[in-house]
Amino acid sequence: MRIIPAIDIIDGKCVRLSQGDYALKTVYNENPLEVAKMFEDAGIQHLHLVDLDGAKARKIVNRSVLEAIASQTSLKVDFGGGISTEQQVRIALESGAVQVTCGSIAAKDPFAFLNWLEIFGNDRLILGADAKNRMIAVAGWEESTESNVIEFIQNYQSKGVGFCICTDIAKDGMLQGPAFELYQEILAACPGMNLIASGGVTTIADVDRLAAEGLEGAIVGKAIYEGRITLLELAARC
Repeated sequence: MRIIPAIDIIDGKCVRLSQGDYALKTVYNENPLEVAKMFEDAGIQHLHLVDLDGAKARKIVNRSVLEAIASQTSLKVDFGGGISTEQQVRIALESGAVQVTCGSIAAKDPFAFLNWLEIFGNDRLILGADAKNRMIAVAGWEESTESNVIEFIQNYQSKGVGFCICTDIAKDGMLQGPAFELYQEILAACPGMNLIASGGVTTIADVDRLAAEGLEGAIVGKAIYEGRITLLELAARC
């Protein structure tokens, strides 16, 4: 299973939110590149980088952070936040992202997302499926839709999507464990999907259970910054 530490960016700084609430923000480091190098030095290979300013603005805001991390570390970066046009996908990839996560656009403009899938390939694009009460949420989690998360993923898998990051917003940043039941249901409904868990990972036992249950990847955020999981523990599972 891919072990994927997370760096979320607001104003160029490394932060974490609770349940996606921008008002519940904790700044952990003024220098995201420093954090990324710490991950790399520990033996981590992947990074989930989210432009939270971009998610609000619906366009990439913190491109310089992506460029710095991609050019000054060997981390394989998946990048998300505010990807709303084909040009922004190109910018993210040209700036060093290995994969780009597209959430809001997939919910709001399926035609555009499917077009990008053809242009860039299903190995470069990750479907972002962020769920609030099992319904898809968009625009930095500030808007809810009427799309059921499992049906949403099923639909896109049938159209060629191979990778999906699913975040249960209620779990995100709360250090209360991942949405195991939801992930089990998704994997049962979408066999073959490379499903990446995000939100709620609190202990190394959570990581091991996600691996045992067939998740392709696990994103780990606040548990690292709060000292609940060590980089040594994560690197041993890479």
